[in-house]
Amino acid sequence: MKFAASIEYTQDQAKIQEGRPRHRAYLTDLLNGGKLAASGPYTDDSGALIVYEEESLAAAEAILHADPFCQSGVFLKWTIKPWNAVFINKDLFGQ
Repeated sequence: MKFAASIEYTQDQAKIQEGRPRHRAYLTDLLNGGKLAASGPYTDDSGALIVYEEESLAAAEAILHADPFCQSGVFLKWTIKPWNAVFINKDLFGQ
């Protein structure tokens, strides 16, 4: 099941930039392990949307709490909800 996390970041840009390599390495591990469906920061760097693949809300929350951004205080607050992907245009997500 997919869980969408809408996350608000600290305004401390130095803290964000300092932690970003560890955060992205963590997300890469999740992606490679089949636990990350999508992720990316909002264009104003005020936060991010992360979609996890997990069996329960508790498991998705555990993944979020283990994120280096969460542990270093970049994540200030968030909501996580089960999410049902009805339409996905894979052409628009190509990289």
